[in-house]
Amino acid sequence: MHYANVSIGTPAVSFLVALDTGSDLFWLPCDCSKCVRGLKTSDNQMIEFNIYSLNSSNTSSKVPCSSALCEQQKQCSSPQSNCPYEVLYFSNGTSSTGVLVEDVLHLTTDEDKTKAVEAKITFGCGQTQTGSFLNGAAPNGLFGLGMDNVSVPSILANENLASNSFSMCFGLDGVGRITFGDRGSSGQGETPFNLRQSHPTYNVSITQVNVGGNTADLDFNAIFDSGTSFTYLNDPAYTLISENFNNFAVEKRHTSNSSGLPFEYCYDLSANQTSFKYPIVNLTMKGGDYFFVNDPIIVISLQVK
Repeated sequence: MHYANVSIGTPAVSFLVALDTGSDLFWLPCDCSKCVRGLKTSDNQMIEFNIYSLNSSNTSSKVPCSSALCEQQKQCSSPQSNCPYEVLYFSNGTSSTGVLVEDVLHLTTDEDKTKAVEAKITFGCGQTQTGSFLNGAAPNGLFGLGMDNVSVPSILANENLASNSFSMCFGLDGVGRITFGDRGSSGQGETPFNLRQSHPTYNVSITQVNVGGNTADLDFNAIFDSGTSFTYLNDPAYTLISENFNNFAVEKRHTSNSSGLPFEYCYDLSANQTSFKYPIVNLTMKGGDYFFVNDPIIVISLQVK
C-alpha cells in the first residue's frame, strides 16, 4: 500500500494514512478503544502514532445525523445525535467504526508551497478498528479517495477548493505525491469509467491483453484500488495471462502445495541466480490507450538447497 502524511486540526497534527481509491471515507484513530498506537520498524525501533481527539483541536466539531453526509441515519435516536459510521472492507473481518466529525485538513498549493489551504472536511473518528487494521494495514488511518460525496476529493470539489480530480505518482523508491485538482498532462492516456449510480467506483474496461507479444481480445471490467496489494482476475483473463506467463518462464515451476504459498504460478531460483526473464504485460483499455504492467513478479525468497 501507499501512504501519505496528512495534517489535521488546530493545532495541526500529522497522521500517516493509507491511500485507498477503493473506499470513500477518510478516518483516523480517534479516542479509540481498539486501535494501533505504534509499530516496530525492521530495526526494532518503536514508532508512536498520533491519536486524533476532538477535545485537542480548536476547529473540530461533531457531525449531526441531519447532515447530508450521514449514511447511518437509521441508527440515530434524533437528528441532533452524533452521526455513527461503520465501514466493512474487502479483507475478511476488517472494519472501522465510530462517529463522523468535521475539522480542518491542511494543504499546500503548487504555486506557493509555503501557502496553506485550510479545507473543512468530514471524516471518521475511528473508535474501533478490526482485522488487518490491527496488523499494520492502515495503522494510523485510511484516506478514502473514492467517488462518493464523503470522500476528500468530492468534498474539496463541492467546496470549490479544487476540481473533482486527483493524481498519485510514486517513483521506484516509493516516494511520491498526491495532488488534488490535477488535470494531468496533455499527452497522457485516458479511459472512461463505468459508473453505477448506486455506488460509483473507478471501474474501467479492458479490451485486449498482450503477454510477451501474444495478443488476445478480451472484454472485462476491473476496479482500480490502491488499497489492494494484488491484482485479482476472473477467467478467462486469469488463465490467459497466467498460462502465457508460464510458457515464457524457463525456471522450474514451484510445487505450490508443498510450501503453503498462496500463488499458483511460482518458480524456483538457483542459489546464485540474480536475474531472470519475464514477459512484458500490456493491457489495452477501452478507448485504445495502454496500461503497462511494471514488474509483474514478486520475489518471495531465495532458498539454497
